[in-house]
Amino acid sequence: MTVLSRRSPDGDRGSATIWAMTVGLVIVLFAVAMAQVGVAITARRGAQVAADLGALAGAARALEGSAVACGRAREYVVANGAELRECRLDGLDLIVTVAVVSRVGTATAAARAGPVD
Repeated sequence: MTVLSRRSPDGDRGSATIWAMTVGLVIVLFAVAMAQVGVAITARRGAQVAADLGALAGAARALEGSAVACGRAREYVVANGAELRECRLDGLDLIVTVAVVSRVGTATAAARAGPVD
């Protein structure tokens, strides 16, 4: 009985498979990391949009007082998928701080809006 060896003449024993798997794993890990970065960027931008819109909406009601202005700001912030963390009037300027929770963390943003001089 003759036993055939699967060894190549130069002694290669499948190292290309290991290298290909390693390169593939590195590519997959890089793609996952970039997806996480994308999620974080999207959350940050969403927080800034919510803060900007909330500040603008609330500033339109600044003459009615802090409670009314912040209530209006909260409506816009929540409608944009964020949480109102802080809201205060500084003269007629409304300052709003919001947070958006994502699977990679919490993104925060602040905005200030008031009358144009």
